[in-house]
Amino acid sequence: MADTAKVVDLINNARQMVTEAVDRVKMPTPMRLRDLIRQIRAARTAAEERAVINKECAYIRNAIREEDTMWRCRNIAKLLYIHMLGYPAHFGQMECLKLIASPKFTDKRIGYLGAMLLLDERHDVNILLIHCIKTDLNSNTQFIQGLALCTLGSIASGDMARDLAPEVEKLIKSSNAYIRKKAALCAFRIIRKVPELMEMFIPVTRSLLSEKNHGVLITGIVLITELAERSPDTLEHFKRVVPNLVRILKNLIMSGYSPEHDVSGISDPFLQIKVLRLLRILGKNDSATSETMNDILAQVATNTETSKNVGNAILYETVLSIMDIDSESGLRVLAVNILGRFLLNNDKNIRYVALNTLLKTVSVDHAAVQRHRATILDCLKDPDVTIKKRAMELCFALINAKNIELMSKDLIQFLKTAEPDFKQSCSSNMMLAAEQYAPDKRWHINTVFDVLRESGNMVRDDVVFNTIQIISSSPEQQRYAVHLSWRSLQDIKHCSEYQPLTQVACWCIGEFGAYLNEGCPDLAGASAVSEGEVVSWFRTLLAGSAISVVTKQYALLSLTKLSTRFNTVIQDIQCTVDSFGSNLNVDLQQRGVELGQLFRSQSGLRPKLLEPMPAMEKERLAEITSPTTPMPMVNGTEAPSTSGQEKNPLLELLDLDLSAAPPPPAAAANPPPPSTNSLDDILGLNLGSSAPPATQTPGSLNLLDPVGGGPVMPLVGSGGLDSLLNGVDTMSFATPSSQVPPFTAYEKHGLRVIFTFPDSTSSPGLTSILLQAHNLTPQPILNFVFQAAVPKSMQLQLDPPSSSTIPSGGSVTQHMGINNPNKAVLRMKLKIAFSVGGIPVSDLAEVNNFPGLA
Repeated sequence: MADTAKVVDLINNARQMVTEAVDRVKMPTPMRLRDLIRQIRAARTAAEERAVINKECAYIRNAIREEDTMWRCRNIAKLLYIHMLGYPAHFGQMECLKLIASPKFTDKRIGYLGAMLLLDERHDVNILLIHCIKTDLNSNTQFIQGLALCTLGSIASGDMARDLAPEVEKLIKSSNAYIRKKAALCAFRIIRKVPELMEMFIPVTRSLLSEKNHGVLITGIVLITELAERSPDTLEHFKRVVPNLVRILKNLIMSGYSPEHDVSGISDPFLQIKVLRLLRILGKNDSATSETMNDILAQVATNTETSKNVGNAILYETVLSIMDIDSESGLRVLAVNILGRFLLNNDKNIRYVALNTLLKTVSVDHAAVQRHRATILDCLKDPDVTIKKRAMELCFALINAKNIELMSKDLIQFLKTAEPDFKQSCSSNMMLAAEQYAPDKRWHINTVFDVLRESGNMVRDDVVFNTIQIISSSPEQQRYAVHLSWRSLQDIKHCSEYQPLTQVACWCIGEFGAYLNEGCPDLAGASAVSEGEVVSWFRTLLAGSAISVVTKQYALLSLTKLSTRFNTVIQDIQCTVDSFGSNLNVDLQQRGVELGQLFRSQSGLRPKLLEPMPAMEKERLAEITSPTTPMPMVNGTEAPSTSGQEKNPLLELLDLDLSAAPPPPAAAANPPPPSTNSLDDILGLNLGSSAPPATQTPGSLNLLDPVGGGPVMPLVGSGGLDSLLNGVDTMSFATPSSQVPPFTAYEKHGLRVIFTFPDSTSSPGLTSILLQAHNLTPQPILNFVFQAAVPKSMQLQLDPPSSSTIPSGGSVTQHMGINNPNKAVLRMKLKIAFSVGGIPVSDLAEVNNFPGLA
């Protein structure tokens, strides 16, 4: 009976299998990949394409649910194509793992491809892959081993790298060149993910340089390059292989035609470039190693054909290697000459590469780059904006005291036709170059006026200020400057198109307008100008609707100052100023009201208050704003009293004596709070904390009383005394008070970073740091990025900087807040990145010397 039952079970099982096979045959065959591609390409609209893909995805999902193993490989192949079109395909990840576990090579191929496309190192599914990859790495079939190595090199995570590194190290020793090549690339990925595994691969890597197979050679050099860049000790170790690398490079140059490796008549340019790059790393800052490779670099530079792009690529790498190692001076000149030939190439990409490399090279060998100055200036006429930008930056890097006059003519000519963005950067750099290398003051003033004239409105604010500072500090040229300003205003048709020039000219005329009553023999055709003509021009300018508020501020204040320079048009000036008392713009209205008081109730103050400004000294300004120089507290509680009776600081400043007036009643009992206006502090004034009207006495003087009396409103923006002093932004002079002294946290590459502590005791465990980054270079610092990290026991909040651009001699600020609840020792790691003169700089630093802070 038992035997009969077994026979019946076998028959039933066989019948079931046959039924399933028949049903499977009756089922429609799934669409092939080529048919799916054809349908998708035939779709006329995006909606039709989505309909085709949604239908096929629905079928694939259904097949996955039913565990359809017969067509799994075809379905995943279609799903990968759908993924490449940008549609979601994540639901096929587990099916890829099933294909990888299949014994068939065709299934493994699609499975590994799907894993590389649908997975990455962040997916937890990778853990399930480790066993399959380990099994396939030990397979007897080289192609299965190759698939596993490719996948590991593509999506290896840290855990996968640690688990499978021993198998990869064994495969590097394999006798099969195909496997050694892929294993070396996989080791490259493992070292990047887990650098501490480097030592495992160092012994087997050196043997790869003796390979005859160029593919293995390239991968071996890539692996050595990564190892050398990761560790200084490894770098020293691999300097022993420099003779081997020189021999490989020499064989490539001297070898005859090899169809297997020939590319446009050059033997294996890819291997040559990899060798040159490794030589550059090994020879940097090492004279002995550099001496070994000098001859071969000279041979490559002289024997490589430049008619093909392949040869240009090799020459470019050769130039980089020559400039990075401690090469001979003649070899450096040869490298610069190669870049000069690149500038004559018709290919725009090659010209751009040459300009970019010369910009990095100019600091190394300035004289050699100077020989190609004419070619570089020709690049300013190139229609490609990227080439023009690099050529402009390189031109400014080449300027010195000997060629400043010649270079400035070409750059001013370039300004005439340059795009707006170029005009801004070019005008700022021209100001810096002229200030540094100007042969005399007259030439300097002529040049900056030419720059303003050709730049139009595309001028940064620093150019206007620097021009005013130059004229202010040159008393012997002020007559010439004011006549040049008047002529420039007469030559332009529409001041609205040249507002920075108009602002400078208005300031000059306002300060030194008395010189217009006389001629200027130094300026051809500069005769005396009538006072009425000047005032009429100002009236026309102030009435213009296209003139900006800033320009009108300059003009209004300058016109007011002319009332003390001119004698016959004071009434006309007063009428024009009074007309702004009802201006729609609040700032201009406030200026009109305040300046109008100087013609009426405060007319006695007008001559002294509006007398010419003292010379602006950049050194003094830098000293005031420098965080290392303590700011004297004029109105604070620490300021010493000079006499028993409080004096009016405004009267002392203007040299007036109204001592008969009684002091305010509450002056001694209630001292005024410290002024928040830094300009008031510098001048010894306390206008920001005026007493209430009820306590004022008739003898007190308040220049800023509104017309008709009433309480004094707080000074906002550029009103009040700031208006009378050219609208200087006084808040930029503020220096935070702190009980913890500031200190320099970083000073390299022309950048100084200073930490100040404005509120270090506001809350226990909380430290507030104000970072001040100062530009010590003659060029603006661009793309400034400051990052910081603190120990895990602390929390850091880092605000963005006030600006990503730091002008020459200027600074930006950035606030940091550190929460240190455990009061541990404060330590900080810094990462600073910026670019100056077109050269990117990235640096790391560590700060462990915070003063008086836990």
